[in-house]
Amino acid sequence: MLILKDIIKKNLNKLDKKEEKILNCKKGLIDEKLEPLVDKVESFVPEGLKDTLDKAFYNAFKIVFEKGTKVIEKSYNKKKIQSTHNFHDFSFKKIKNRRTLRKIDKHAQRSNFINKSISAIEGAGLGFFGMGLPDIPLFTAMILKTIYEISLNYGYLYEFDDEKIYILNLINAALTTDETQKKYNPRVDAISHNIDNHFAMDYDMDKEIIRTSKILSDSMLTSKFVQGIPIVGAVGSIVNYRIINKISKYASIKYKKRYLNNHR
Repeated sequence: MLILKDIIKKNLNKLDKKEEKILNCKKGLIDEKLEPLVDKVESFVPEGLKDTLDKAFYNAFKIVFEKGTKVIEKSYNKKKIQSTHNFHDFSFKKIKNRRTLRKIDKHAQRSNFINKSISAIEGAGLGFFGMGLPDIPLFTAMILKTIYEISLNYGYLYEFDDEKIYILNLINAALTTDETQKKYNPRVDAISHNIDNHFAMDYDMDKEIIRTSKILSDSMLTSKFVQGIPIVGAVGSIVNYRIINKISKYASIKYKKRYLNNHR
C-alpha cells in the first residue's frame, strides 16, 4: 500500500509533466491556420482599441476586487465547497489513497466545465448583437469565478491581497507564451511559496492589475473587434471558451501542486 508521501510524490511528478507541456506547447494545426486570418483582421482594428481594452479590463478588475467578489459568491455555495474540501482533505490524510485525492480534483473540474460553457454562451450572445466591449466586466468576473472555485476546492481563500496578486499572476502565466510565460511561471511559484510560508510580500496591486489587463486585452484584441460586428461577432464565444480553458487548466495544476506541497 502506498504511503501518503509516495502518493504526493507521484502526483507532483504528473503535475510537473502537465505543466511542462503547457510551457512548451507548440501551435496546433488550428492555430496555424487561424494565425494569418488573425493578422489580417488585426490590420483593420481601429487605432485606440487596445488602450480602450486595457482600461476596460483594468476597471473591471478594480470593481470586482473591491466590490464584486460578494456578488460572484452568490453564484456558488462557498460554505458547501469549503466543507466538501475539508471532508475530502481529512479523508486524504487519514485513508492515504489516490481515490480520496481524485474526489478533490473531481469537484474542481466540474466547476471548470460549467464556467467555460457559460463564458462561451455569453460571448456568443453578445457577439451576435454586435456588443464587443460591454461583456468585459462579465467576462472578467467569469475568469475570477473560475479561479475562486478552483482555489476553494483545494482549500485556499482568495479575499486577501496576497492571494489576489497570486491570481493575477496565474492569469498572466496562463495567457502568455514562450519566454514571457517562462518568466511568469516561476513568479507564480515564488508568490505561493511566500504566501504559504507567511513571508511578507512587497507588491504594487495597481501595477499588477495594469499588467494583467494588458495581457488579457492582448489575448482578446482581435476577438473584441470582430465581436463588435453583428452576427460575425459570435466568434467571440470561441475565444472566451479558450481563454477560460487555458486559465482553468493552468490554475488547477498550480493550486493542486500548492495543496500537495503543503501536505508533504
